[in-house]
Amino acid sequence: MAVQDQKLEDLLNLSLETPEEERARSAELETGFDAEEKTWELIVRYTGSLDELRSLGVSVEELSAGFAILTVPESLVDRVSGLSQIEYVEKPKRLFFAVNRAKAASCLNVMQEQPWGLTGRGVMTAILDSGIDYFHEDFRNADGTTRILGLWDQNLGRSFTREEINRALETGSRSLGRELVPTTDLSGHGTAVAGIAAGNGREENGKYRGVAYESELLIVKLGTERPDGFPRTTELMRAADYAVRTSSELGLPAAINISIGNTYGSHDGSSFLESFLNTIGRYGRTAIIVGSGNEGASGGHASGVLGQRLTDRVELSVAPYETGFSVQLWKAYTDQFSVSMQTPSGEILGPISERLGPSRFHWRSTQILIYYGKPSPYSQSQEIYFDLMPDEGSYVESGIWTFLLTPQRVIEGKYDFWLPSARSLNTSTQFLKPTPDTTLTIPSCAAGVITVGACHSMGNTYADFSGRGYTRLTNQVKPDLVAPGVGLMAPAVGGGYKAVTGTSFAAPVVTGSAALMMQWGMVDGNDPYLYGEKLKAYLHRGAKPLAGIESYPNPATGYGALCLRDSLPIG
Repeated sequence: MAVQDQKLEDLLNLSLETPEEERARSAELETGFDAEEKTWELIVRYTGSLDELRSLGVSVEELSAGFAILTVPESLVDRVSGLSQIEYVEKPKRLFFAVNRAKAASCLNVMQEQPWGLTGRGVMTAILDSGIDYFHEDFRNADGTTRILGLWDQNLGRSFTREEINRALETGSRSLGRELVPTTDLSGHGTAVAGIAAGNGREENGKYRGVAYESELLIVKLGTERPDGFPRTTELMRAADYAVRTSSELGLPAAINISIGNTYGSHDGSSFLESFLNTIGRYGRTAIIVGSGNEGASGGHASGVLGQRLTDRVELSVAPYETGFSVQLWKAYTDQFSVSMQTPSGEILGPISERLGPSRFHWRSTQILIYYGKPSPYSQSQEIYFDLMPDEGSYVESGIWTFLLTPQRVIEGKYDFWLPSARSLNTSTQFLKPTPDTTLTIPSCAAGVITVGACHSMGNTYADFSGRGYTRLTNQVKPDLVAPGVGLMAPAVGGGYKAVTGTSFAAPVVTGSAALMMQWGMVDGNDPYLYGEKLKAYLHRGAKPLAGIESYPNPATGYGALCLRDSLPIG
């Protein structure tokens, strides 16, 4: 049993050891479990054949690069993890969806004029998001036909071809068209992202035209058909795999946009999702662009360096009416220190011992579930996981909760706390002394992606909500650069345009720029190898300084602000 447990990530071990009725009150522990079917959706890294799993009745979906997504009856999880071909197992996590002036600020306009004339022609722009309003004029040609070459709606479990979308458009009616192609974008997030990256601005005569406005569009609506309404990491992995495979099959270079993320993980780029993106990003001719998230000013990260003698106190303000949330503490495995919790009334819970398996405390109407993890084969970091769950019909006790870290044997001393995404918490739930650095969301910590933060195009200044780097312990330069992400005009569901703000919308500015670079390099024949790390290096070199920031690279802006003109060797 112990050997099998070592193949399971800490959060999955804790989930399996927690009774189902208790697990149902925890958003993180419940993610991936189907209470009706009593099955788990799991991500595995494997070698060899998975036919033995199929013979056990396990649903197997093989992805690229030795990854697979399984649907496993809970009673078979131990047996599955014990198979020699299974290397490691993770459970899915929830993900959160975090132009004219922007184009001018990013040195884009000049590159869309002659003699360059870069429009994204011959390049595929893939948007993995909340879907798209395919009726919007920004995604249609002058003759009314669609610019979308394929649309996969994971909720519906089917893909729609260009021809099917055109037949829906020919009806001339959204209601009639949706009888043929019944996919929608309820939040409008994906429509805005697609428009910034590649919209043609037809509704306003090009006034709000996107960046790669003649590129081919591939759209994936990430699955959210479950009570919490958020996609999982498994849906994003499927979507990225689909985009890379489609790019290869069609022979098109691809710029892939991911404007979604979460805060769960060691923030060193070692999660399965990030490893998967690193690997498939090397397939074909692709660039994967990821927003750094909007957690920079949310108060969701606290860090410090523990000395040899003094106890560190990390205070967390919990707002009223909080329905339950988790706290992650990450540290170097070489460091040994005890952890206690002080309740808002001053009682001390703990100290918590370092052992495999959960510890439990109950104070008033709040249960605290704590799990002391071990390093995985892919990361040296150690997690101590806290889940604060209210009793049935109640809320987590509000007030100031304090984590007490007492040194025993300290080698490195650095520790990091993270809360879930600010979108899932009340605004007053935050650390009292937060640390803005290392507030990147995952998967933006991945080494192989291009990570994008946000800046203001007016004044050329940094946007403080933008997720900051560097990555934990590994100190990769993340974000790679920043792009305009405040007050951008983007297509709205139902027609027209609206102003949007966030790194979700800075990322597609870079995605569209990557498509233009690929057109210049691969389609126009100036550089057949302008993708992947080479494209990233060109963006680094061309990035320009921001007002008031003198040292580059830095944790807030990476190498600086996007400047397409200076990122191509055309001088």
